[in-house]
Amino acid sequence: MKIFQREQRSLFGEILDWMLTPLLLLWPVSLVLTWLVAQSIAGKPFDRTLEYNVGALAQQISVVHGKAHFTLPLSARALLRADDADAMYYQVLGTDGEFLSGERWLPGPSPEEKIVSGEIRLRDDEYQGEAMKIAYIWVRLEGMGQRPALVQVAESLDKRSQLATEIVKGVMLPQFVILPLAVLLVWLALVQAIKPLNRLEERIRARAPDDLSPLDTQAVPMEVAPLVASVNDLLTRLKESIATQKRFLADAAHQLKTPLAGLRMQADLAQREGASADDLKQSLRQIGRASIRATHTVNQLLALARAESSGAVLAQQPCDLAKLTLDVMRDCAPRAIDKGIDVGYEGVDPGAPGGSIAGNPTLLKEMIRNLVDNAINYTPSTEQRPGVITTRVLIDPFSKVLALQVEDSGNGIPAAERDLVFQPFYRALGNEADGSGLGLPIVAEIARQHHATVIVEDARPGQSPPGACFTVRFAPRPG
Repeated sequence: MKIFQREQRSLFGEILDWMLTPLLLLWPVSLVLTWLVAQSIAGKPFDRTLEYNVGALAQQISVVHGKAHFTLPLSARALLRADDADAMYYQVLGTDGEFLSGERWLPGPSPEEKIVSGEIRLRDDEYQGEAMKIAYIWVRLEGMGQRPALVQVAESLDKRSQLATEIVKGVMLPQFVILPLAVLLVWLALVQAIKPLNRLEERIRARAPDDLSPLDTQAVPMEVAPLVASVNDLLTRLKESIATQKRFLADAAHQLKTPLAGLRMQADLAQREGASADDLKQSLRQIGRASIRATHTVNQLLALARAESSGAVLAQQPCDLAKLTLDVMRDCAPRAIDKGIDVGYEGVDPGAPGGSIAGNPTLLKEMIRNLVDNAINYTPSTEQRPGVITTRVLIDPFSKVLALQVEDSGNGIPAAERDLVFQPFYRALGNEADGSGLGLPIVAEIARQHHATVIVEDARPGQSPPGACFTVRFAPRPG
């Protein structure tokens, strides 16, 4: 039951509901239980009075000339005097069931009830359409056979009900004052208890927009500390993300500055006075190369941004890694042939069992293409010594791990630089190959999103040139 219903959930309202709802629900239950207990308490003194009266009347039965005789003295009649609230009746029956005194038609005990002499008993019954409480006793008379005489005293229940009502009033009426007071005290206690949250809110609102420092976990209640710790963790990750974005933008601006400056310089050269047609053609060729380099850098930046943000956006599906690899090899083959590089594929065939992974085909092809493009860019090739690039898709027969390899015959990557090449815009020293320094970071990001690891090793350790072998290992599929 919601006492304070709101469109938006409130912690204050939720706690207040859960505290006041049981209180308000238990109050009528308490009223009923109090009434039942009051009825029981109110009936006890009247029951004892009935027992005393029936005992006093039983003493007035005697045997006269061989018959049961009952005489009601004035003192006994005073005991049975009716008051303003209740009516009282009595009945005396002899040993043969003959009527001796009192109310002739007062109902007697059940015929199936076992007769025990000298024991006063109580029962509920009706007389003249009115509920009665009846006390009765069987009295055995000497010389009058086995069947005892019966004495009954009946009383209506009005005084009992009145006393029970007074008891309930005495108990419940103060609760009408206590209940609103309890609600008020609960309200004030909650207002006081929730003040640390209000102070936390004020501290957060008072912060500068660029203030991402952690919140003080010691200034909040223990129950709120895990929430503040989670917020601090979020602030730390947000701070790192903003720093990464700033560094990325600065590096991107620096990388784009060189081709854009070349474009402007070549345009100025083409416009100088006295420039020949050959000079103009040379400037246009330089402008074309610079624009291609700028376009490639921009495309790589977009690919890296897409890879970093697509983890929670693009849905995954079964992808045949061998088929994707062959598709990329066909696309890259013309550029490799232009450089005189021999490209080939080894490993499992498309559609082979165990050759599929759950992933995004667009991103996986982008990863493979960057690995192959990187190999083409950094693999020298001459007629005497043509370059060789081999791609492989392998399945470990024991662990069922699926791996992608791209191996080249280039100069390789020194061990000290193998971790650095996966950072944006890093270029290995001593290489004159054209590139943006973003291909391998894109590979690392896409591999991370597909729960894979990327390592680089020498393709031919101990030989010169050693070549480079990039291996992407995907996590084994469950089952």
